[in-house]
Parts: sequence; C-alpha cells; structure tokens
Amino acid sequence: MGFISYIREEIKLIRERDPAIHSNMEVFLYPSFRIMLYYRAAHRLYVKKHFFLARWVSQRGARRTGIEIHPGAQIGRGFFIDHGNGVIIGETTIIGDNVTLYQGVTLGGTGKEQGKRHPTIGNNVMISTGAKILGSFTIGDNSKIGAGSVVLKEVPPGSTVVGVPGRVVKRNNVFLPQEEMDQINLPDPVTEELALLQRENEELTNRLIDLEQDVRELKRMKRTEQ
Repeated sequence: MGFISYIREEIKLIRERDPAIHSNMEVFLYPSFRIMLYYRAAHRLYVKKHFFLARWVSQRGARRTGIEIHPGAQIGRGFFIDHGNGVIIGETTIIGDNVTLYQGVTLGGTGKEQGKRHPTIGNNVMISTGAKILGSFTIGDNSKIGAGSVVLKEVPPGSTVVGVPGRVVKRNNVFLPQEEMDQINLPDPVTEELALLQRENEELTNRLIDLEQDVRELKRMKRTEQ
C-alpha cells in the first residue's frame, strides 16, 4: 500500500470510529493517527535490524502521544486507539485486523518468559479502558475485553471477558462487527452472583416457613389426638 493510500485509509478509519472528529484535518492531530505513523516507520527499521534507530523513532512517538508501541510489535490493518494515553504494546505482541483499544490498555508480559512474551490479539477484538492482558497467549477473534479486566490466560473466539482476574462470561462464536462494540453493555458477574445468592436465600427462607408451618400443624394434630 502506498503512503497516500495508507493516509486515506487511516482518515476513513478514524472518522468511522470516533464521532468527535468533524473534519479530515482533525485526524492529523489525533494521537492514534500520529503514533501509527511513528510505529510504521519504526517497525520498518526494526525489521531491517536497525534496532537503535527503531527505538529512537518509537520513543519520540511515545513522548509526543502518550502511546508506547514497541517497534517489534506486529499490527494488522484497521487498528484503532481511541483516546490512547497510557496504552502500552510490547515487543512480541501480534495484533490482527480491525482491533480497537481504549486508553490505558496494556498488552504486556509477565517478566518471566523468553522469546514470545506478549499476547496475540485476533481479528475484530475490542479491548476496553484500563484492561491489562499479560502473557504469551491468544485472545480469540471477535472477542470483547471489559474495562479494567486483567486477563492472564487464553480467551476463546467470540468471548466476552470481565473481572480481575478476567473470566469469560459470554461465548457465542457469532461475528461481532466493530460498530456494535461498546464499553458499557457488558455482563457484570458480581451483580449476577449477588442476584443468584438473593434468589437462593429467598428459596431457603420459603422452605423454612413451610417447615415451620408443617411443625405447627403436627403439634396441633397431636394436641387434638390427646
């Protein structure tokens, strides 16, 4: 893809996913747009083994945007970072196509592995604000990671993950278009567990009431027999 075609694609992508952008010129001020220019240049240098220059370019981008992408990371097409301050993407991260990240996301390692240390993110994945994905495993295609989640193990395709540590609360293997993704309409496992406990408590209370009634009835029958 030529440079002009790439710029046009980025402008179209950002305008589609961020309603706050009102003109093409605003896109040039957008952190996601700027950091991807730095990343593409740094990645080319990294692939050619110009490691110092690659890091120098990437660090300039990090200082100017607040987004740190290691030049060794592999990122597909349609990648979008919304309000990207605090986003960190590690060296061996692999990101598929049509992936959206929000501010404060970390795609990092645990500090214990060698070689492939960072996660692999599938296609059509949304990772919400403040989520941390740590380790060398795969987030399956068409998955959603809830805000503030800490994901430490593999996520199957078509899943929704929330909580600390993150756990799968929904899995349907149905393609999830980017325009239907948001950070709000996600399951709340804590509320669901509390609701379940409340229902069980009500059932137990009703059983106790029935038992008390049975005991009173037995006592009444004994008194009648006497």
